[in-house]
Amino acid sequence: MNPIFLLTLVLIPLATSSLTAGEPMAEVLATRVISPQPEYYCGWPTVARMKSGRLILVWSGRRQAHVCPFGTVECMTSHDNGTTWTYPRTLLDSATDDRDAGVLETPKGSLLVTTFTSLAYEPILAKAEQAGDWDEERMTRWQGARDRLTADQRQADLGTWMLRSTDGGQTWSTRFDCLVNSPHGPIALSDGTLLYAGKQLWLENPRVGVAISKDDGVSWEWLAEIPARSGDDPNDYHELHAVQCDTGKIVVHIRNHSVSNSRETLQTESTDGGRTWTEPHPIGVWGLPSHLLKLRDGRLLMSYGHRRPPFGNQARISEDEGETWSQPMRISEDGTGGDLGYPSTVELDDGTLLTVWYEKMRQFPHSVLRQATWRLK
Repeated sequence: MNPIFLLTLVLIPLATSSLTAGEPMAEVLATRVISPQPEYYCGWPTVARMKSGRLILVWSGRRQAHVCPFGTVECMTSHDNGTTWTYPRTLLDSATDDRDAGVLETPKGSLLVTTFTSLAYEPILAKAEQAGDWDEERMTRWQGARDRLTADQRQADLGTWMLRSTDGGQTWSTRFDCLVNSPHGPIALSDGTLLYAGKQLWLENPRVGVAISKDDGVSWEWLAEIPARSGDDPNDYHELHAVQCDTGKIVVHIRNHSVSNSRETLQTESTDGGRTWTEPHPIGVWGLPSHLLKLRDGRLLMSYGHRRPPFGNQARISEDEGETWSQPMRISEDGTGGDLGYPSTVELDDGTLLTVWYEKMRQFPHSVLRQATWRLK
């Protein structure tokens, strides 16, 4: 039987975004749910388009909740621009919760998938053990997952991880340390260098900055720290993503939780290959986190979650390499709450755009993966 299947759980055409004259507009052609396992919570996906035209989608799956000990890194692919997707395949199932998944095809054709491990579930479980208010089945599952490792082993298992495939995703390496983490992973620069804008995790004084690889992702080295604004604590900067412009300028977006411009996107730039960075500055966008894409015509597209009414996902265009950004284009606006977002976008051969995100919907027991196809007008 053909392993590729068509998912038609939800199909919701959305109206064209209404913006002022002269602003880009998004015409959303179709929106649907693409996760085939409603018994699991899905979160924090990334979609990438390979040089062959194949799409690859990774996410944290097989979960019970937004925070739990069960997360894995899942993957599925599409050979027809997202019309159908292969059944999910588990790429990583460590003894610790495996969370946000990013993916990149390198200029040499290797696939890199990123994730990080977390023990954020431990305080939740400890509170439930003390209160005694969970049913036996749930308590047994969570304790069993926790106790696969000792407390010391669990701490040692924390890290920022990468998987690498050199055969198109048929086989994968064991996980290895890539120094930093961000939800959507690294990018490739025009000279072939791989650049990963992210944050160090689980260190006493974690830095926010960029790591680079000059050997196709086999190894990573720290390149530069991104400075914090005056008065900001760099620990309040999270979930970065980068894009390189046609001129070579690199733009990075930062999820900001500082008091000033809280939950707005901050932006920093580099004109020397990532060795030095401007002080982050707000761009007037409330929403997080941002995924950046350079379109074939050279314009930049940012996609981001909007976790207040209208709940959904939005996008904006920059025609001047990030100096200014358009008004928001609504890719989805029918969300029921803030447990959604982390959209990423690819451009198809005909200029159509495909965006994938996760979302908790009323008609499903857990959050699902949603996909929109849309075009700029």
